[in-house]
Amino acid sequence: MAMSLPHQLTAISGTPIAVEAGTVSGEGPAKASVVTSAFWKNPAGNLRVSVQKSGAEVDRVSPSPPLSPVRGGLRPDLTAACQALMEAPTVEREYKIGDLGHEKGKGVPVFVMMPLDSVKMDHTVNRRKAMNASLQALKSAGVEGVMMDVWWGLVEKDSPSEYNWGGYAELLEMAKKHGLKVQAVMSFHQCGGNVGDSCTIPLPRWVIEEMEKDPDLAYTDQWGRRNYEYVSLGCDTLPALKGRTPVQCYSDFMRAFRDRFEHLLGDTIVEIQVGMGPAGELRYPSYPEQNGTWKFPGIGAFQCFDKYMISSLRATAESIGKPEWGHSGPTDAGHYNNWPEDTNFFRKEGGWTTPYGEFFLSWYSQMLLDHGERILQSANAIFDNTGVKISVKIAGIHWHYGTRSHAPELTAGYYNTRFRDGYLPIAQMLARHGAIFNFTCIEMRDHEQPQDAQCAPEKLVRQVALATQEAKVPLAGENALPRYDDYAHEQILRASALSIDEKSGDREMCAFTYLRMNPDLFQADNWRRFVAFVKKMKEGKDVHKCWEEVEREAEHFVHITQPLVHEAAAALMH
Repeated sequence: MAMSLPHQLTAISGTPIAVEAGTVSGEGPAKASVVTSAFWKNPAGNLRVSVQKSGAEVDRVSPSPPLSPVRGGLRPDLTAACQALMEAPTVEREYKIGDLGHEKGKGVPVFVMMPLDSVKMDHTVNRRKAMNASLQALKSAGVEGVMMDVWWGLVEKDSPSEYNWGGYAELLEMAKKHGLKVQAVMSFHQCGGNVGDSCTIPLPRWVIEEMEKDPDLAYTDQWGRRNYEYVSLGCDTLPALKGRTPVQCYSDFMRAFRDRFEHLLGDTIVEIQVGMGPAGELRYPSYPEQNGTWKFPGIGAFQCFDKYMISSLRATAESIGKPEWGHSGPTDAGHYNNWPEDTNFFRKEGGWTTPYGEFFLSWYSQMLLDHGERILQSANAIFDNTGVKISVKIAGIHWHYGTRSHAPELTAGYYNTRFRDGYLPIAQMLARHGAIFNFTCIEMRDHEQPQDAQCAPEKLVRQVALATQEAKVPLAGENALPRYDDYAHEQILRASALSIDEKSGDREMCAFTYLRMNPDLFQADNWRRFVAFVKKMKEGKDVHKCWEEVEREAEHFVHITQPLVHEAAAALMH
């Protein structure tokens, strides 16, 4: 999820969730080795680099030697354990603009994210009365539906393959009763430690037990710091979780969800968003806020130093005749809170432009794409012919976007620089599986962000829109931070009908998900603006009405829903 200094996050008031936290410690033996994930052709180049420091030029041998980036692509070559899965026929899906409930030119449907703790650890609905009143108010405002997190750490909490859908069954029936559609998020990550996380829901207890035995199942930075938000993709195809691979665990969970809620699929449940990393996003946990490790707008850090990732890196380096490149990721890429020019790797003509830099960044980003491929093939097979759409969320990493290296995007796994489009390969991968490209930071404007950090969310959104257009993949949006003001609403309206070029005309988003259902949303002025925003989004870009006129029309709906909104706000506050 994208971040910004000027905005404070609002957390929903309610019953805190009590959790049992385990300490992850100890070392365990390697379960298996990982073979190469991508092949790379070695460009010729000088392996020495000159570094400017304090006016003097220092010549050094660097693991990140300088050379202009290579433009060629990579051939995916997945691990042997996953080969059979990857050779299975891909389920092709065709999408129309009306696939999520609307027609082209008829506006963009608005969904609203539900509270993270909508289901409690005891598998019951949290604040049931507030939830019911809130859903009724949202429906009366013209909202299309809601997005809810279905937490792996709740449903399969105690034992492998034992699923408790309590709470979710009631919530889904509640949404159906109010005539709301549902975007269900398969949340395979930990809740807690990311921006906006208002509660803590750890990974399943039995997964944490395996990570205690073998800490290399966790993402690891160059200083040995482990991150337990999501199981490292380096062991995707290893039977490291009580005899199952992580991908098998995700697949079994999705299959169990399908079987339990088959009667709602395609009618009430219209979309399955498949979690693929921290915060549910397809990325590495390169900017963890927990314990103050990272602060906006730091560049983050590479997360490839667990033994399984290093094993893959080593095999890939050996396959191209450069075994010395497989010993480690870059060690000159600074710390989490550095800026690009502070580091040898990310500075203007730094290591990212060298043969080693090209090799490493290609491997690192390809591993992320391979991870997405594995899970999407499984998700498509499981939800084929159910009437639901599959989506994947991509983080809106807009800080330092104006620099050459785009360092925060690189550490997150998006190989996007001034000279290379890192979002087109992601869009093409999603297009192969008929998945929706869900992108964040839609509400942000460039001038609202710290310009010394060269933030450019609007430019980033435009780049992503162009990539999705070229790949012919549907684009959906979310706001990264809670915003209730007209400026944010107007920016979302502009972005949702972004004009790509004069020949193709405007291209609407297929859906927009608003963050989040909480007491602030139901505050009188915020609710009035929100109702007008939903109305404008639904009416579409071709409706020639001024913002004030829509707000006047919305006043009628606000008046009608006032008692309900007061009830929802009061219930959510207690």
